[in-house]
Amino acid sequence: MPSYSQSIAKAILLGEKSENIIQRALKTIRRHLGMDIAYFSQIVDDKAVLHRIDAPGLEHIVKVGDAFPLEDIYCGHVLEGRLPELMPDTSAEPVAAAMPITRSFPAGANISIPVRLEDGSAYGMFCCVNREAKRSLNERDLEIMHVFADLVAEQVNDEVAHRLHENKRIACIEDIISEHRFHIIYQPIWAFRQAKPIGFEALCRFEAKPARTPDIWFKEANATGLGTDLELAAIGEAVRALPSFPGEAYLSFNASPTTVLDDRLGQHLNGLPLERLVLEMTEHAPVDDYCALRQALDPLRKAGLRLAIDDAGAGYASLQHIVQLAPDIIKLDMSLTRNVDSDPARRALTAALIFFGHETGASILAEGIETAGELAMLETLGIGEGQGYLLGRPAPLEASLEMESVTSGLIGEEPQATRKSAS
Repeated sequence: MPSYSQSIAKAILLGEKSENIIQRALKTIRRHLGMDIAYFSQIVDDKAVLHRIDAPGLEHIVKVGDAFPLEDIYCGHVLEGRLPELMPDTSAEPVAAAMPITRSFPAGANISIPVRLEDGSAYGMFCCVNREAKRSLNERDLEIMHVFADLVAEQVNDEVAHRLHENKRIACIEDIISEHRFHIIYQPIWAFRQAKPIGFEALCRFEAKPARTPDIWFKEANATGLGTDLELAAIGEAVRALPSFPGEAYLSFNASPTTVLDDRLGQHLNGLPLERLVLEMTEHAPVDDYCALRQALDPLRKAGLRLAIDDAGAGYASLQHIVQLAPDIIKLDMSLTRNVDSDPARRALTAALIFFGHETGASILAEGIETAGELAMLETLGIGEGQGYLLGRPAPLEASLEMESVTSGLIGEEPQATRKSAS
């Protein structure tokens, strides 16, 4: 059961924002003890670096960032056991009395408590200093100081654990990129009445541990600030396959608005036949600056790159992309394609998007086609291109290039993607 002192301290500290907790603790304990200065320092290379300070009226004496050799201040000697944590009168302690800081500061009273990490090592010091001796300081004051120091230690340990976790996440994504722990597979895109794919969508798969779906890995990369780096690595790998594609077949790759705005994307595409590339915008969140996005896309589109908006019909963001960016291709989300032959609502919304495409000059491509009924209805509605498990599953490059379609002339029957005979 927590003591009265712990309860008081927790009532003051808990609920504050993380970055203010230590500052609030310093202010509270300094005022409670009637001291001149309270500070929290981190031990770095045998120095105490002041991280947070509460010293009203004395800011000219100490400031955040000041660093002191541990041997020159009380902290180092407290850590080594040569000085006690509580010194109501520093002149009464021979070691402290002999130190220059006692006279130059001056420091008449001091309380210094080590702030330790979970492994027992000293991270820093939680301290109060008074310019004059304060002989009223006693063991109860030291106990209260310990309570606050312990709470600060909890905060520090949480921050350190969070930092270590974030560093581990970053290192994992960096390892995926540097060690190439991913590969690209390709899903054929068909004109329904042609026997060869008209294009291939590049999809990224990961060998890294733990086993995660691609969307989770990309979210993880975004969370660590490496989302664009991972996307560019995947794009760079994907476009290497373009020379292997038959005829005029195009390569479709995914990119978020953030990646589109990165100058490195243009470098990855430099020298490639952009008329055989389609950039699929994948972001589901609203875009803050469509003007900047259009400016980034404009030179690429003028050079032949086509823009597709992915997952149309899946949410507000994709519809905003369509209106704001005037794409060349609108890809119907599989949530619309699924059961479009039996669901009047899906059919009506699909027809509306088809009409929009006709009015704006955008071609419509259906994703996620899984049944012959869906395929037949999509063609009836006026869609002539699509992809999905019915027509061909994503596969390594060579396997994708071997796929042939038997859909031509068989709309309404059960078409499927087959492999060429080895003979």
